[in-house]
Amino acid sequence: MTLPACPQCQSIYTYEDGSQFVCPECAHEWSATDAVTADEVKCITDANGNRLSDGDSVTVIKDLKVKGSSLVVKVGTKVKNIRLLTDASDGHDIDCKIDGIGAMKLKSEFVKKA
Repeated sequence: MTLPACPQCQSIYTYEDGSQFVCPECAHEWSATDAVTADEVKCITDANGNRLSDGDSVTVIKDLKVKGSSLVVKVGTKVKNIRLLTDASDGHDIDCKIDGIGAMKLKSEFVKKA
């Protein structure tokens, strides 16, 4: 049986760990059910049209009020290691953790790729 190449870095040195596949070069883990073609993946872009992917760093381009709080995410705030949400029905398609605020979801239209 031939193991699939890593969908993130295209490395051929993947190995099987239980029901997961693991890439030793980029540490990406995925299951056999997660293996989808590039046509099936929803493309999420930033405010400038650049394609975003999991693990990217982005910068906020507009002051954003945090709902239910008096906190504000200021323009220029850098957010590291984002995670994309493909099933976001409310438009918030980025899951992240912002220093000083905590975990929250952002809309990709209010960020640019750093």
